[in-house]
Amino acid sequence: MNNVRPRLTMMTEEQIQEAHRNVLKVLSEIGVRVDSPEILGFLERKLGLKSADRCIKFPPEVVEEAIKSAPKTFDVYDRRGEFKFKLGDDRLRFGVGVTALFYQNPVDETLSIFTRQNFRDLVRLGSSLKHYDVISTVGIVRDVPEYLADLYGSLEHIANTTKPLVLLVSDENKFPDVLKMFETLHGDLGSKPFIIPYFNPVSPLVMNAGTVDKMKITIECGLPLIFSNYSMAGASAPMTPAGILTLLMAELLAGLVISQTIKKGAPILLGMLPVYFDMRTVTNFYDPRSILISVACSEMMKYYGIPHCSTSGSGTGWGMDLISADTYWMNTLALLLSHGHLAPFIGDSLTSKSIAPTTVVHVHEIIDQALRIHDGFQLDDTNSVVDEIAKVGPGGNFLSQPSTKRNYKSGYYVSPLYPHYSMEKWQEIGAPTARQVLREKTQDLLASAPVPDDHDEFVRKGEEFISKYSK
Repeated sequence: MNNVRPRLTMMTEEQIQEAHRNVLKVLSEIGVRVDSPEILGFLERKLGLKSADRCIKFPPEVVEEAIKSAPKTFDVYDRRGEFKFKLGDDRLRFGVGVTALFYQNPVDETLSIFTRQNFRDLVRLGSSLKHYDVISTVGIVRDVPEYLADLYGSLEHIANTTKPLVLLVSDENKFPDVLKMFETLHGDLGSKPFIIPYFNPVSPLVMNAGTVDKMKITIECGLPLIFSNYSMAGASAPMTPAGILTLLMAELLAGLVISQTIKKGAPILLGMLPVYFDMRTVTNFYDPRSILISVACSEMMKYYGIPHCSTSGSGTGWGMDLISADTYWMNTLALLLSHGHLAPFIGDSLTSKSIAPTTVVHVHEIIDQALRIHDGFQLDDTNSVVDEIAKVGPGGNFLSQPSTKRNYKSGYYVSPLYPHYSMEKWQEIGAPTARQVLREKTQDLLASAPVPDDHDEFVRKGEEFISKYSK
């Protein structure tokens, strides 16, 4: 099999080594602040280090040992215990979700507060689309008491799909309760993990107490975790791409040291969301250089042998529009052609405050096409069909040739969303816009999305758990 496949590379071996030296210098000479007294004391005892004003410096040998001990791959299952994929030794996988506050409906794309029903619908929609390998937390439920929002949202999360979950809990104090509810509903979580909790440090160089404490709980439960930072260029990170990469990589390796000190061999994905900050409009956004920085991060993770959690191209646009499409195409293709392993957050817009099912559906189309580019094509005697070319000769046609008969149904892309209309056909059916077709298709998919057969039982048991909690 002679597959020709495009690849995107950025840094030479020498440049990767230079970037690594810069990161080690930050960690050994500046260090990070650890805000959890328990974790800070634990690091001091286990590593034989001393902190000052909650700041701890990690010598190069400590960082290198953490890199060596982290697993290069780990298996991910669905909640029924079926193996799904191996992160770190596979292509980029995609997920739908973001902790949105608003829902942009697929009828006229107006905004409303995010509700339990929205959570339920979006999880089922993402679960029904084959290229979404994980379902991430899709929003913060706002039609229930605020102190129960994470519990109700997480219940809808686990009850409406059997796919692997990327879990975000907005109230850090509720994280242990969410895991306890999941154990009540499912049983053991660690033997065949299908839940990957997601945590952020605070840039620049702060390992906040909520994050590192939840990391410890996650690792003790036997679950893998995502440690990913989010920073705004010119505000919480330097303005230069190299400076952003250096700072964020230092934070990621600090998180790696903490995870491997808690338990050697704890499975972890590392990644960054390097956004820019427009001081004139006070908004954050992804820039093409954000994607370049994420590609550079993926190359660093390949060098370290650590699974990479990439950007998803999310947050831009005003719904599923041309702005969003531009960013999603750049991000999806660039990371597919580099070394990314998981892009878990697709569907949001308006600086990540809202999520739109139309975006979920359209980006699935982008992924579908980008995968065809990623997969390349076969260049061999069978597929080169020199014998057919010779048989047809000058002026002939290939309509009845064996390669045409074998491939005419699958040899080119047929969109499940947007038909190949001729101009006459398009006029005949009323000249619909692509956005109109997308809205109608999204409504159909939402209405027909399947429900897991154990949904009712999970909801009943989950609501019983939450009712006891609330009392």
